[in-house]
Amino acid sequence: MKPLLIENTPHIRHFMTTQRIMRLVMLALLPASVMSVVQFGWRAAMLIVFCTVFATACEGLCRDLMKREQTVRDGSAALTGLLLALNLPVTIPLWEAGLGCVIAIVLVKQLFGGLGQNFANPAITARIMLMLSVTGDMTHWIRPGEAYDAVSSATPLAAGDALLWDLFWGTHIGGSLGETSVAMLLLGGVFLIAIGIISPVTPLSYLGTMALCTLVYSGGDLHIVCYQLLSGGLMLGAFFMATDYVTTPVTASGKLVFGIGCGILTFLIRHFGSYPEGVSFAILLMNILTPYIERFTTSHPFGVHKKEAAK
Repeated sequence: MKPLLIENTPHIRHFMTTQRIMRLVMLALLPASVMSVVQFGWRAAMLIVFCTVFATACEGLCRDLMKREQTVRDGSAALTGLLLALNLPVTIPLWEAGLGCVIAIVLVKQLFGGLGQNFANPAITARIMLMLSVTGDMTHWIRPGEAYDAVSSATPLAAGDALLWDLFWGTHIGGSLGETSVAMLLLGGVFLIAIGIISPVTPLSYLGTMALCTLVYSGGDLHIVCYQLLSGGLMLGAFFMATDYVTTPVTASGKLVFGIGCGILTFLIRHFGSYPEGVSFAILLMNILTPYIERFTTSHPFGVHKKEAAK
């Protein structure tokens, strides 16, 4: 007779582990990462590798200093570094990219307890902090083929003069590494939806709300609607950052509210704010509201009063 084994929960484990999810998301970002290297050259590859490795090193060092279980193998730090790199211009100095990794991993993630405890998306928060502190370097954009020390060019979102075809494929487009090819981002996003890693509710409600607001504001101009959807970091944010498991609602109705809120805020910041881009600020603000969204969208057992369920 076999001895009775007593183990801690969970007793039933799913094959889709945190490590596997992180690897699949990084795989989904591979097309956009490769396209950025094709467009901007060796320095884009160096920036991606540097941020991925340095973010992982920051997490490993933090866990050792805090004398906590090592978590670098789950891949969440590497994914944060990759997302941060895709939110940066190719010309940014490496020490500033490293500072962004420290902000994302040390300040936003580990000081709040690590994966699952951070209140905001680490990569987005780091991008905003860099934008506010080293604005000149964060807004030094070059077009593919230009020298890295070339005079800064306006992004398509600010200039408004790019062709929709170029925006879709990422040819001759300046901006952050992850903003150049909508086609590659859509490929990765559809892949994640198809295998069930992310829900389509948030990206569709985000993009749909942004499209509807722009359509009304522009008086029905479909070209302006398409231009707004294809330019900037909207696709990167909608599929890869507004769908973060930790900082976004878990309920279907909550995801819908979150996406609609992101769409409205992005529209307002782009058209009435001082920044031409509003994706990062919109997602961060909605991250802060996530606990309240979940409180009002969580279902309660039939016959149980809401106050009793809340206890």
